[in-house]
Amino acid sequence: MNFGSDNQSGASDAVLRALSEAFTGTADAYGHDHFSQAAEQALKRVFDTELSVFFVVSGTAANSLALSSMVQPWDGIVCHHQAHILLDESSGPALFSGGASLLPVPSRALKISPDALRTMLQRFPNEPPHNIRPRALSISQANESGQVYTVDEVVALGQCAKEAGLRFHMDGARFANAVAALGCAPADLTWRAGVDVLCLGATKNGAVACEAVVCFDQALATDFHFRMKRSGHLVSKSRLFGAQMVAWLENDHWLELARTANDRARYLRASIAGGQGVRLAFDSESNETFILLDKSLFERLSRDVSLFDWYPDALPDDNALQANEMIARLVTSFNSTEAEIDRLIALINRLSST
Repeated sequence: MNFGSDNQSGASDAVLRALSEAFTGTADAYGHDHFSQAAEQALKRVFDTELSVFFVVSGTAANSLALSSMVQPWDGIVCHHQAHILLDESSGPALFSGGASLLPVPSRALKISPDALRTMLQRFPNEPPHNIRPRALSISQANESGQVYTVDEVVALGQCAKEAGLRFHMDGARFANAVAALGCAPADLTWRAGVDVLCLGATKNGAVACEAVVCFDQALATDFHFRMKRSGHLVSKSRLFGAQMVAWLENDHWLELARTANDRARYLRASIAGGQGVRLAFDSESNETFILLDKSLFERLSRDVSLFDWYPDALPDDNALQANEMIARLVTSFNSTEAEIDRLIALINRLSST
């Protein structure tokens, strides 16, 4: 049973068919192929605006390249204390930006709030050139704790960022899950709310390898191809990205895949709440579920189930671990099934009773 990550899921039939068809003949390289051009037009329709887009193979590359266009080496990037760019991308953002620092908001809340952001910025030392200068805000949507920022919350954070002179970056590795959960227009959750750059991830949600740096502020797209080339991320057979993105977006396939993953997560959380041996660490709104369980149960469960232990400080202040207890993450994907979840719950119940 696989609940380790949506990165471990396969690709949708529609995406695989598109890839197979795209590579049966020849096509121009380095983004000049008609597949990539069609993908750009499709993204403009989805987001209902003009934009510039650059395709890369990984989320780390997308985030690091995007942030490098938004800050100087002596600047700081404000983020959540569990942000992927902070904990799980090594020093990628610092490398690509030439040294910019990541500045976690000092709060154990599951999401960044406007009040916490303002308080942090007001207290931050401001004696140039001695101090790091905050110049960008980065949020993940959906975030690393399975939380979804509402449209109003993104708008409020965008206003805070603008007031403080910060660029606004969104890590959208699970953006499809957020849009599916909220049922809103993608534009309302991004550029209309003040987001300058979205790193739109398809890989976790039915693609093989396809991440898009979507620049709503097209001034940030200036010389972006040079950033890609010098970092080794300008792929020659760029139809790899274009073909996937077109198939992924067509007829809202991306949202259908995300809704399935979200629905399976809701079924999983409801099943956990009615079972024994584990409890929900906190509620979540996307396809990630966090549980608290005994360390010995985790060890035995891990023999048959792919799942990951998680950071203890991901828990909010009002939810403490008990003795010999730990936090773990379960992730559903577009190809997760209720039958697989039922088998997981049955295994948890059996192991808990022995």
